[in-house]
Amino acid sequence: MLPRPAPPRKPGTARMFPHPAPACAMTALAYKPNADDVLARLALLYERRAQDRIFAAFEIPTAALARFGERYTHGFCEYPDPHERIRFWDDLLRERSSLEDDSIPSAYLSEFDQGLYGGLAGGEVRFLAHPDNGWISSMVPPLLKDWAEFPSLAFDESNPWFARYLRQLAVFREGAAGKFGISHFILIDSLNFVFELIGATRTYTSLLEQPDLVRDAVDFAFHLNLKVQNTFFDNAPSFRGGTFSNMTQWIPGRIVSESVDPFHMTSVRYFEQWGRAPVERILGHFDGGVLHLHGNGRHLLEAACSIAGLKALYLGDDKGYPLAIDVLPALRARAGDLPLVVQVPYPAFIERLTRHELPGGTLYMVRGAPDADSANRWMEAVRAYRL
Repeated sequence: MLPRPAPPRKPGTARMFPHPAPACAMTALAYKPNADDVLARLALLYERRAQDRIFAAFEIPTAALARFGERYTHGFCEYPDPHERIRFWDDLLRERSSLEDDSIPSAYLSEFDQGLYGGLAGGEVRFLAHPDNGWISSMVPPLLKDWAEFPSLAFDESNPWFARYLRQLAVFREGAAGKFGISHFILIDSLNFVFELIGATRTYTSLLEQPDLVRDAVDFAFHLNLKVQNTFFDNAPSFRGGTFSNMTQWIPGRIVSESVDPFHMTSVRYFEQWGRAPVERILGHFDGGVLHLHGNGRHLLEAACSIAGLKALYLGDDKGYPLAIDVLPALRARAGDLPLVVQVPYPAFIERLTRHELPGGTLYMVRGAPDADSANRWMEAVRAYRL
C-alpha cells in the first residue's frame, strides 16, 4: 500500500512578503502587427471553442540564432548579462516580426527556468548554453546531503538570486516595452523541488521511507513557487488581459506553467496520490495553468487532462518515443476537448495540411519553415481549415 499524503499543511519556513504594484499592461506589440487578430483566434482555442479549427506558429531561420551559435557551444557557461540577453531576444523577435502566423512574440527567462528555485534556497546555480534555441538554462546540484539538513532550509528577499531575478525582470521589461512580451516560466514545485533538494532516486525512496518529510518539502516548495510567480506577475506586463507563454503563445488570465516530470517515471496511481493535489493547489491561486508532457509521460494523459484549472497541454517529443504528431489522432481523442500544442516538422505539417489530416483544437509548432513568406502563404490555408 502506498502512503497517502496528508492535506496541505500550514506555510513552512518560506517567508511571505507584500507585493509591489502590478506592472502596467502592454497596449501594443510592434513585432506583431496583426496581434489583435491572432489573440482573437487564440482566445477561441483556449476557451475550447475551436475543435473544428487548427492553429500554427512557424519557426524560421534567423541571423540572431546563428550569431548565438557562433558564440556559444552546448555546455556550461556563466550567468549572462541581462542586457545582452534582452538584445538577443530583441534581434530574434524583430526578425520574426513579418510572420502572420498564430505566434505572439515573447522573451523567455531561461536563466531562471529551473535553477532560480534551488538558488533561492541556498543552492549552487549552474548554467548551460543551448545553441539550438538560444537559451541559457539553469539547474542546481542537490542542496542537501540528507534530510537532517532540511529544517535549516529558508528563503528571504536578501538572497542574491532574488535580486538578480528582479534586476533581469526590470531589464527585460524595459527592453521589451511596446515590442514584445515576457513569457511566464516553469514552476519547480512538488517533487520537482524535492529533486533539487536530494536528487531523483532519493526522492522516490523517500516517498516510502520518509513521506512526512516529503510532504513538508512539497509545502515549502508551494510557498517558494508562489513567491516567485507572484513576483513575475507583479513585474512582467500582461497583454489584453492575458499571459505571454512559450508553451501556448498567449493565453487569457494570469496563467502559470506547470511540470509533472517526476511522475513520468511513476504509475498514474503515484501521480494521483502525490502529484495532483500540489498541482491543483498552485493552479488555484492563479487563473489556471498550462502543462507539458514528455514522450515518456503520455500514460498520464487522461489524468493530466482532468487537473482542475488546466487550460492547455503541450505534448513534447523525446528520443525513443513516437513523435506526437505521428500519434496525434489517438492523443487528441484521449485528451477530450483540452487544447493541445504539438511540434511538427515543416514538411510533415504541409503534407497533413494539404491532405486535410490535422486534428482540430490544436496549436501546431511548425519547425524548419524556410522563410516568413512561405509560412504566410500556408497560413491562409490554416485560417480557412475546418473539420
